Amino acid sequence: MPALTAFVAAELDAPVAGAVRDMAAALAARYGGASEAVLFYGSCLREQRLEGLMLDFYLLVDDYAHAYDKRWMATANRLIPPNVFYFEHGGLVAKYAVLTVADFARLASTATRNVSVWARFAQPAALVWCRDARARARTVQAVSDAPATLLAAARPMLPDQLDARDLWTRAFALTYEAELRSERQGRGIAIYDTAPERYRAVTGPALARAGLAARIDGERISFSEPADRAAGERAWRRRRIEGKLLSVLRLAKASLTFDGGIDYLAWKIARHSGVAIEIRPWQRRFPILAGLLLLPTLKRRGAIR
Repeated sequence: MPALTAFVAAELDAPVAGAVRDMAAALAARYGGASEAVLFYGSCLREQRLEGLMLDFYLLVDDYAHAYDKRWMATANRLIPPNVFYFEHGGLVAKYAVLTVADFARLASTATRNVSVWARFAQPAALVWCRDARARARTVQAVSDAPATLLAAARPMLPDQLDARDLWTRAFALTYEAELRSERQGRGIAIYDTAPERYRAVTGPALARAGLAARIDGERISFSEPADRAAGERAWRRRRIEGKLLSVLRLAKASLTFDGGIDYLAWKIARHSGVAIEIRPWQRRFPILAGLLLLPTLKRRGAIR
């Protein structure tokens, strides 16, 4: 087994709270035979806190038509992946995104410019429910592509010599610029600092998987070949334009699938940026229009970038 795949396989099997596994099993049961795997990720996993927070899951299914009773739901998931939903179980609340295993694998790889999946799963995750050994193997393989994809995309924008902390925090910063995000500047540093040993350990295998020749001396990384920065700038400029447009489309779609979606958005913006937003009753009735009208204000106040 390749070094990066082995690393990710072990990490995905790390223990998590029983309440998380119970919630994942209940979520998988909601989709019956369509469910293949449930991944747990995000701030609750990093901070090992559950109470008072919203857990983050990805539910992987075999086919959208199999997962949904309503055809428009399957079509929306296929055209603008993923669909995002709200879920409660055992006194905990969560949001979860739905993707087929095939779409998840594509979105975690260099086959897409969109950063959404590979940026998140370059970070630690846990495989908290799985249908069978085949589903597990497919999920492990897909997740193990994510850190390599992130570093391959970031490399043209990085200096030829840097340390592991700079490598990962600069890479994460690039991805935050390619989505509508409410996180403060320096969020990538905070993510790295929650598990520096983990990121140092995964650096060599991820660089090798990405085909990036480099010498690693302690924490110092020296790339063996220069990068085409001009091409990198063009690629990231395109990612930023496409990513922000896609973020708007996903938010509009989530307003149809996510209970209390606009209130959740306000909560998340306040939590990550410190900018409080008052949601009025008409905005709850017309969340798509409200979200679009709020965007200029949020940009002006620095709540999103």
